[in-house]
Amino acid sequence: MRIDAAPHPILTLPRPLTPLSTAFISSLHCTNVMALWNPTRIKVQLRLAVQRLRGLEEKKEALAKKARRDIATLLEKGKVETAKLRVETMINEDISLELLELLELYCELLVARFGILDMNTRDPDPAISEAICSIIHAAPRTEVKELHVLREMLTHKYGREFTVAVMENKDSCVNERVIKKLDIRTPPDSLVNAYLEEISKGYHIDWKANPTTVNQDGDGGRPSGGLKDAVAPAEKELEPALRAEAPIKFINSAEKPSIPPSLPPTEDEKPSGKSSSPSSDDEDDVAALQRRFAALKKR
Repeated sequence: MRIDAAPHPILTLPRPLTPLSTAFISSLHCTNVMALWNPTRIKVQLRLAVQRLRGLEEKKEALAKKARRDIATLLEKGKVETAKLRVETMINEDISLELLELLELYCELLVARFGILDMNTRDPDPAISEAICSIIHAAPRTEVKELHVLREMLTHKYGREFTVAVMENKDSCVNERVIKKLDIRTPPDSLVNAYLEEISKGYHIDWKANPTTVNQDGDGGRPSGGLKDAVAPAEKELEPALRAEAPIKFINSAEKPSIPPSLPPTEDEKPSGKSSSPSSDDEDDVAALQRRFAALKKR
């Protein structure tokens, strides 16, 4: 009796792929690329970036508080030159902190206007263009990985050519305040002395800057960069006394990013009387963002 043996699995020839199978395999290879712009993932990434930025801001504020105490100790011991070097680092950290605050507000703005962001357009809407350009331009200069991922997502949506143009700041698409805060140079002596005087007041230390040193060439012969235009208004707006536990912010922040005109009016600008219908959640978020921008301008 003859029994036909089953074909060996190794010797079995594979079946030819059908066009449908080929298309399915191709879609598997493209899954990771297409997932780069997933509305749900984008919104989650924006919220993660906001949380990460807030955490970094709190960390920098805590380090600034400790730095002020150390600088006060140096002034008390008469180590003025060492204290000045510490203050220069502190000023740069203050600038970095304000940059993080701006990027946080931009991320919240994109969350509030996510419907506009998710539109199928190759160019960003004017209502979110400044936020997108500022994030793309500033993200590589930060240590926030969530912003790096968000930047790649925005690049995938709007194209590499758009990103290159943003990095070159064509048509001044990036907010001017963001550009200035990325251009960090040695701060002028007048600003350093202003910091030292306020720290000495906050910790009740008898220290005053030498007038001859302050009046020589204004900025001590050192490059001032983006800080030069902030020195004069900063000195005029210094508070008479500084609380030791409050973070110091002498950098002029009067020119905060402008909210595009499509925002609804604030509570002060609204006419008196209650509206007939309750506002939506998106409008509440945008109004809250506008109040935060206004608060930053007053600082």
